[in-house]
Amino acid sequence: MSAVPKIYAGSASLELGQKIAEAYGTHLGTVKLNRFSDGEMQPSFEDSVRGDDVFIVQSTFPPAENILELLLMVDAAKRASARQIVAVIPYYGYARQDRKDKPRVSIGAKLIANLLTAAGVTRIMTMDLHADQIQGFFDVPVDHLFASTIFVPYIQNLHLEDIVITAPDIGGSKRANSYAKYLNCEMALCYKQRKVANEIENMTVIGDVKGKNVIMLDDMIDTGGTLTRAAEMMMDRGALSVRALCTHPVLSGSAIERIENSSLTEVVVTDTIPLQRPSSKIVVLSCAELFSNTIYKLIHDESISSQFIF
Repeated sequence: MSAVPKIYAGSASLELGQKIAEAYGTHLGTVKLNRFSDGEMQPSFEDSVRGDDVFIVQSTFPPAENILELLLMVDAAKRASARQIVAVIPYYGYARQDRKDKPRVSIGAKLIANLLTAAGVTRIMTMDLHADQIQGFFDVPVDHLFASTIFVPYIQNLHLEDIVITAPDIGGSKRANSYAKYLNCEMALCYKQRKVANEIENMTVIGDVKGKNVIMLDDMIDTGGTLTRAAEMMMDRGALSVRALCTHPVLSGSAIERIENSSLTEVVVTDTIPLQRPSSKIVVLSCAELFSNTIYKLIHDESISSQFIF
């Protein structure tokens, strides 16, 4: 790869793209998004990318136009003879559709991977996928970053005693175990059952949280129902405080109001998705430097895994 990359951003991740470019010591390239009267869009690069290594920053949260815009930008870069096209997708949308969990449903995560590959990406860079195996959906290299590099220093700076790391469901047990081992603290798990998506039927906790400062970990926070209910349950069981660290702030519907009215001390997120509005209980940590460092290491053929805590 060339020593100086060209970094661009889609309209969904303009602010984060600007931060990544500044952290790298360069400027964000200009992309003009033309729109026809019927709403059809056509992105165009305003400077030459011929023979360049192009990094396109765009999280693919709803609406689906964010995915389409990324695909069109990749196609435009390919047709403009870019040498390498790296899709930097801080939040990989549709990642929850990573398998057929019931008959006659799509595997959306694989479909998006196919579309990106068909559009012309040569590499994917993303963070905290909902399921690690999604990396295998791509036939191009995937750089999978971990928010632990951002969250662990934050936890350590809190200087809390009697910490218990917990996950809001069994699926997050691997992540919680990694944090607990690194921080040398105890671990607990929440067990939940659902009737339908985003609706919990019942929940219980496995482990002792009495007199503990509980830190819940998850890859994303959507409606906030699971975390706020888990926090209430932890406090009822004698926890001193409950915090949540979630990489991707999807925060759909009334999630922010639900958090503000909950037992949670704070919810710590990254800026992979821009917040709808600020909240006194939501702390945003930027992932720009992590992505910038990874781009630098990629450009200079250095080890990417060396920057991760675990």
